[in-house]
Amino acid sequence: MSDASKDRDSLDSPWIQAGRLTFLALYAVTVLAALAWAFSNVRQIDPQNRAVVLHFGALDRIQNAGLLLAWPRPFEQVVLLPAADRVIERRVENLLRSDAAIQADRVASLATPLSDALAGSGYLLTGDAGVVQLDVRVFYKVTEPYAFVLQGDHVLPALDRLVTRSAVALTAARDLDTILVARPELIGADNQAAERRERLRGDLVQGINQRLVDLASTGLGLGIEVTRVDVQSSLPSPAVNAFNAVLTASQQADKAVANARTDAEKLTQGATQDADRLVQVAHAQASERLANAQAQTATVASLAQVKDPGLLLRLYRERLPKILGQAGSVTTVDPKDDSRLIIQGAEQ
Repeated sequence: MSDASKDRDSLDSPWIQAGRLTFLALYAVTVLAALAWAFSNVRQIDPQNRAVVLHFGALDRIQNAGLLLAWPRPFEQVVLLPAADRVIERRVENLLRSDAAIQADRVASLATPLSDALAGSGYLLTGDAGVVQLDVRVFYKVTEPYAFVLQGDHVLPALDRLVTRSAVALTAARDLDTILVARPELIGADNQAAERRERLRGDLVQGINQRLVDLASTGLGLGIEVTRVDVQSSLPSPAVNAFNAVLTASQQADKAVANARTDAEKLTQGATQDADRLVQVAHAQASERLANAQAQTATVASLAQVKDPGLLLRLYRERLPKILGQAGSVTTVDPKDDSRLIIQGAEQ
């Protein structure tokens, strides 16, 4: 066999072919990896997002929705942020009662009271020494992308602390009934208390944004702005039971007072009706007696109106025999003769 055929056989050996294929595969993988790395920061930005491009750690540009062309890492770094008009919701867990405190409430007894840390977890003190729970949801927007990127993972914990601080200061400056309707029997129709409750959310938003501005003035801004706050206020369970007991007692007292007033009104109406009936009967009897008296004295009254002496004498003579006829005996005495007198003696 010639040398040329030997060389051709050696080139066509399986090991050499396998090595060649392996090299080609590694070369293709390397090329693909290089292309993937080169185009790793070429992406499409969604409308609800925007991209912050950092060139060796420094802010280079901000890309809104559209196609983003950027150098691969480590030359340029792309950080996706929410769009400028996108509002993000955040529930502040710091203001809620912890799981350990909830579990301790279930097993707590008088013999094993809760610790101070667990007993006060999730409760805020009001200005009138009341206790209230707040479930706060914060809605914010990213206004300073570079500051937001610099703070990174510290933004949300810092926001929670700012909201907690603002809520503590706000509740301490208000009484319980200007946060929620806890004692309706005390406030009644106080419109100012209702207005203060409506202003609670606005005051909380103002307090949080003021603290964000204070942080920004020191160069530690979070790059966000709070647009709205939803607050759900409630009372602790023991306080709810106490308020319910007081409300039940107040309702029972009001019911008892209403029943007493109803009974008193019924008694007053009955007494008034009896008094009216007695007055009517008295008026009727008086009218009847007056009529009888007038009937009995009508003759005498009519004789008193007679001015003719002769007529009176004639009437006297006509009626005197009838009167004397009813007497058993008649004794006449001459008023001009004092020889005979009628003297009233003692009864026999």
